[in-house]
Amino acid sequence: MSRQTESPSAMAQLIATLDLEKLEENIYRGTSPDVGWQRVFGGQVIAQALMAAQRTVAVDRFVHSLHAYFMRPGDPSVPILYQVERIRDGSSFTTRRLTAVQHGKAIFAMSASFQVEEGGYDHRIDMPSVTQPEDLMGEKEFKELFMKNAPENVRRYWSRERPIEVRPTSLTHYLTRDKLEPRQDIWVRTVGEVPHDRHYQAAVLAWLSDMTLLDASLYPHGTSIFDPTLQAASLDHAMWFHRPVTFDDWLLYTQDSPSASGARGMTRGSIYTRSGTLVASVAQEGLIRKKAND
Repeated sequence: MSRQTESPSAMAQLIATLDLEKLEENIYRGTSPDVGWQRVFGGQVIAQALMAAQRTVAVDRFVHSLHAYFMRPGDPSVPILYQVERIRDGSSFTTRRLTAVQHGKAIFAMSASFQVEEGGYDHRIDMPSVTQPEDLMGEKEFKELFMKNAPENVRRYWSRERPIEVRPTSLTHYLTRDKLEPRQDIWVRTVGEVPHDRHYQAAVLAWLSDMTLLDASLYPHGTSIFDPTLQAASLDHAMWFHRPVTFDDWLLYTQDSPSASGARGMTRGSIYTRSGTLVASVAQEGLIRKKAND
């Protein structure tokens, strides 16, 4: 009698997804897990592109910024090829440019910069005072309370196992169609172990940085990305890595949207450790467009 193979956890699957296959010098191949989406999650493409770039950089240099554009939806049914250009290797900084390709066309482009560790001036803005994650509703309770009457696509999104647990400090936007202030504070933590390797840690941080960002740009308009009449997609993504991160506790992801216009919403984010250390800053503009009536 054969033993049934146990399915890998969502985090183990994410780490495997980030372990790209090297096809040739500067060319890597990544695959996408089957999570039921019609397009590849943008955070996955950012994280895989970062992993590809990191594998062409000296081990004493770590990412400090990336700037990316999403050009076409990713197809989760076929691999993604990541082509790395070695733009510059300087005495302190290294620059890489990447293109992600599917079906012979570019779907994503990114530039990333890496730096040797240096000392210097050090300051950060304070983390906002918010409710601690232990005092907030967990995902299990959230699903039991809110999901039974939610649209089918929302139920599908929340029902599958995910490598990241999310606890918003406010659930108002799930309960009302009122126009709200364009900001939110969300606690996030990894579900499962992340390797003690700064390359993987940076990639996982990049992966989760694409979560929930567009939401804040929709709050003032009384809608959300789960609205079936809305077309929403990330257009670009920028991220600055200020300090190393570990995933042994909750992180606070504060977000605000200073502007929406021209069918685009812009959101800024700051990621803090629970103790108040600012580890990363994020900026993203996304498409938020009402679908044409049939």
